[in-house]
Amino acid sequence: QVQLVESGGGLVQAGGSLRLSCVASGFTFSSYAMGWFRQAPGKEREFVAAINWIGGRTSYADSVKGRFTISRDNGKDTVYLQMNSLKPEDTALYSCAADPVLQTTLGWRYWGKGTLVTVSS
Repeated sequence: QVQLVESGGGLVQAGGSLRLSCVASGFTFSSYAMGWFRQAPGKEREFVAAINWIGGRTSYADSVKGRFTISRDNGKDTVYLQMNSLKPEDTALYSCAADPVLQTTLGWRYWGKGTLVTVSS
């Protein structure tokens, strides 16, 4: 069955960095766009970043441009989110998603359960 398993979350001070990973299984990873989303307490889930199947096209939310970088390794069925210059407002549950089409909306086919990122001030 399809699985997306995130890791790399944790507690970090403002200004610090974290690298999230999402390992996929159960589908042809190299044929899917991959995305990262986040949901802060009391807020709706929002788009963070996405990358197309080959890694040649990326998209970012304005709030993370210049600080976060999405990348993928099709040989390892893994997508990454490098997060630098973290701010307290980045605190959220971060989930990865997979879909044949790169999009910034919430209509992705497969979802992981998420990894928690907490940024202290």
